[in-house]
This record gives sequence, structure tokens and C-alpha cells, in this order.
Amino acid sequence: MIWKTTEYAGWGQALKATGEVARPERQSDLLSLPPAPAFGLRRSYGDSALNSAGRVIDMTRLDRLISFDPATGLLEAEGGVRIGDLAARFAPLGWLPAVMPGTGFATIGGCIAQDVHGKNHHNAGSFCQHVTRMTLLQRGELVEVTPGTPAFRATAGGLGQTGVIVSAVVQMVPVKGAAMMVTERRAENWDEHLAYLDASTATHTVGWIDGTARGDSLGRGIVEEAESSSGLVKSHVPVATVPMNAPHFALSKPIVRAFNEVYYRRVPARGRTSVKPVGAFFFPLDKILEWNRLYGRRGFHQFQCVVPLSSAPALRAMLEEIANSGLCSPLAVLKRMGPGRGGYLSFPMEGYTLAIDFPNRDAARALIKRLEGRTAEAGGRLYFAKDSLAEGVAMRAMYPELPEWREEVRRTDPDGHLITDLVRRLGLRSAA
Repeated sequence: MIWKTTEYAGWGQALKATGEVARPERQSDLLSLPPAPAFGLRRSYGDSALNSAGRVIDMTRLDRLISFDPATGLLEAEGGVRIGDLAARFAPLGWLPAVMPGTGFATIGGCIAQDVHGKNHHNAGSFCQHVTRMTLLQRGELVEVTPGTPAFRATAGGLGQTGVIVSAVVQMVPVKGAAMMVTERRAENWDEHLAYLDASTATHTVGWIDGTARGDSLGRGIVEEAESSSGLVKSHVPVATVPMNAPHFALSKPIVRAFNEVYYRRVPARGRTSVKPVGAFFFPLDKILEWNRLYGRRGFHQFQCVVPLSSAPALRAMLEEIANSGLCSPLAVLKRMGPGRGGYLSFPMEGYTLAIDFPNRDAARALIKRLEGRTAEAGGRLYFAKDSLAEGVAMRAMYPELPEWREEVRRTDPDGHLITDLVRRLGLRSAA
């Protein structure tokens, strides 16, 4: 197996690493490698997939479907399989992954390592709650892990620290077809936005929020509700790409404010219902390849938190600070989450989650630090998949089951071969 020295980054492009990367073609190639962290398509925004000056294993060529049972919906696949590929292949057959993140480029291994959530978390929980078995590579051996065990809970959302995720069996769910019936309506302010999210009985619900709106319009946005549907729709394929890093003014305050105004007004005041391809609803940004280049060569950071339902006023105050700062981008999402989570370090809790992108600038980093402090004060937590700036003491306090995770990781990787930049930065494996 050839190791190639490569510079690589997370999706936010703000944090980078240089080190040796191997890309095994088969499980036999993987088994021949010395222990090292693994990554997929690196759609986590920060440094969770990075290992500066160390080795990493690129799992994207281990992307085979092993088996599918149409009677039960159980699918076994290698860790490098992309979620978007599963949706494209199985939706016309009446099946979808039970939980899908916001990009189809996430791999099964990545979805497990971050225990991702989707637009149906309020009723379906997190990704790993629909995983019935995993196969891990631990110290040169293949080990099966099943729900209900400490090994499973440490792997679900466990940042790849219990072993390389070689394959998994996931429970697919039946759907009507390869389309989604989507209803969009405007929310005029924060209170109306939360009211729509709270009252929604749809299978999938998500809110786009205008992070530039202030005063009486603070928190305005568009709430989307969706159900699976049959019918003929065009396949969702990329239609554009960003060929180079955009100049610094591409996401300046006037441009973002103007874009948000147009985007908000695109939905009529009375609302509207339309039929969309599965991919267009679940993975809207995948339509533009390399869209992260819009933030320029310095990249961007995303702030994503979740706070308990009772802390909604604290989240509103955070949004007000964001709006007054003039720093946010058009990419801002608000969702209501349920209690479902699969692992010790899984992000979800019952409450509201807010995710907003910021260009990598000094003022934005300072703002994010303040928002992280407000999240802690509100009894919430930050998302490892999006974090690139948090400090270890604050982040560790947000995850009370960290000691249980640490104990299992110590057992499965006692020599620390799988430590990544994020784990190192936050001191997650240290008892300090």
C-alpha cells in the first residue's frame, strides 16, 4: 500500500493538515495497513478528519454495497458508501436511509462517526439509532459491534476513536418514491418561526433563517415541511461548480443582505407546495460543487449549537447578536430536535438547533467564541462535526458521558493511534 504525502482540509477549509494518506481499494488492503485514523469525503467542517504530521486512511474507495434484503429493508454496505448514492439508487425502489444529513457526500462511516441527524430528527432520531451492526478494524482485527453495548455507544458519534468503520448494516425505511412533496411558508419573525416548528406534524421539517434580519423581523425565514411522494421528477445532479476561491467581497454584508431578501421573498406570502426530487430536498447545496470556495481562500467556520426547549430565549439572544454583527452568510438553519441520540458523544438533545456559517475573519472568530459561551450558559452543546474553534474545557463539559466514552476508547485504542487534530485540540481522551 502506497502512502502519499498530501495537504488536505475539512470542508470549511480554514483548518488544514499535511501528512501521509493511504487509499485502500479492498478490505484486504485495509487490513495490511498500520493503525491510523480514517476519513471519508471530509464533509465535517473543522479538524475532526485531520491528523497533522501523522498518517490517515482515505476510505472512499471502500464503497461497495454488500447486501440488501427487500423484505426487511436491511442494507449492508462498506464505510465509504455515500448517502446520496443510496438515496439515488434506492428511492425509486421505495427505500431511503432512515436519517440523511444535509449533504449526500457524507459517507456511512462519517455518518456513524458523527451520529448525524437530519430534517426528521424530531421523530426519527439520529443515524446510529438505525444501525443494527457495525464492523470495525481494531488493532488489526475485524470486530462486530451491536447496539446496546459500550462499544456501540462509544462508536456512535465517537469520532472514529474506537476503530476504523469498515462496514455497517443500516435499516432503510419505506417511501412512496423518488420525490418529495414540499410545502414552504414564510415565518415573519422569531416567535412565528418557533411556533411553526413546534406545531409541525410533518415527517421532515426544517427552517431557513435570515441571519441579517433585525428588529421586528428578527428570526424571519422559511419553514419547509415534506413527505415522500411518487411521481416523475428529474434526477438531482450538480448543475454548477465554483471553479476557484471567490474574492473577499463575494459575501460582503450588502450582498448577503440582498440575497437573503430575495431568498425570503421567493416564497409567496400565502406559501406554496411543490414536488421535488429526493436529492433536491435533502441535499440542496450539493447542486453546486465546491460551494465552500465561495468563502475565499481563508475558508469559513460554522457555528452549530443545540439548546434545551426552555432555553429558546437564550437562542434568540444569540441570533440577535449575530444579526447585529453583520457577519453571517446566507447559510443559516433552524430546526427542532427530539431526544434521540445513539452514542455517548452524540450531539442531539431535545431542543432547538441553530447552524450558521461565517467567513474566517477575526471578528467572526471572536463572535463564535461568545456564542459558544452563551451555549454553555444555556445548558446546550456544540456539534463536533461543525466545530473548529471551541476550547476543550467548555466542550468537554457539554458531554456528561465523556468518561464512559473515554474508558471504551482507552480499551480499544490504548496507544492512541487513532487520535485526530480535533480530539487532540479538545483533549477529549485526557482525564484532565
